[in-house]
Amino acid sequence: MRKTAVVTAGTAGIGLETALGLAAAGYAVTVVGRDADRGARAVARIDATNPAHRGRFLSADLGSLDDVRALADRITADHAASGDPLTVLVNNIGAMFPERLTLDGVEASFVVNHLSPYLLTERLLPTLTAGAPSRIVNVTSGAVALAKRRFDAVEPPGGYYGFHWYGRAKLANLAYTLDLAARLDGTGVSVFAADPGGAATDMTSGTMTDPKIVSPALRLLWPLVRRRFERSTSGPASVAARPSIAAATDETLTGRTGLLVGAQARPVAPPRAAADPRLAEAVRRLSERHAPVTTT
Repeated sequence: MRKTAVVTAGTAGIGLETALGLAAAGYAVTVVGRDADRGARAVARIDATNPAHRGRFLSADLGSLDDVRALADRITADHAASGDPLTVLVNNIGAMFPERLTLDGVEASFVVNHLSPYLLTERLLPTLTAGAPSRIVNVTSGAVALAKRRFDAVEPPGGYYGFHWYGRAKLANLAYTLDLAARLDGTGVSVFAADPGGAATDMTSGTMTDPKIVSPALRLLWPLVRRRFERSTSGPASVAARPSIAAATDETLTGRTGLLVGAQARPVAPPRAAADPRLAEAVRRLSERHAPVTTT
């Protein structure tokens, strides 16, 4: 049987570099994205490295929870038909929005950065458990440090600031990741978070140049913060992908779970807020309300 991996938002940037690393490690890799042309180019990049298994592309809009459910059903059916285990799931999806948007009536940053990977993971848990030992890797961000920590609603009170809302959604997902690791302890499914650190991406060169994405209190300091951030984002996406690849493949992590793999591709201490069980419980209730795993 083949070792298999699914990488969301895997057609470019950090996601594609992660897919290339997994293919080099012997996995049969499926990349997920919205654009079929980019998907075809990503598969061509993977196949050009002469991997043990050819790459595959699946189309899905990960901003649509209905699409996420359909994607999970497709992956589940494919693995049931092939008999190959689902060995690795890398939730690489992430997006920051300069203006407030909604997707199916829910604030977009929370959907893309948390509800989408949460729902895909939960729907694939039976397949991942059947394929154990297996790993789940959720990509996080240093932006969690500036996140509001209230999760009684999708959106906290106050104005919309894209960087803070992005960090808050990533904090929700990191809290979910650590909580999920505790839930699955002993099942053979290991759960990790991976922090790519700085990387030059479309997000850093586009959305993050707009000072309106941060609160007025931070806006005057934003050029200084930006310059410091830009110095740390000069590295290529291939470097930023190393934490995700390590979390998915590093043999020294075998049998371990609930770890944050930092930008140096080594475990680091997670932010204290993400390990707060009260925050994790609030995130769980909010996730179940807005992205029910089963539908009637």
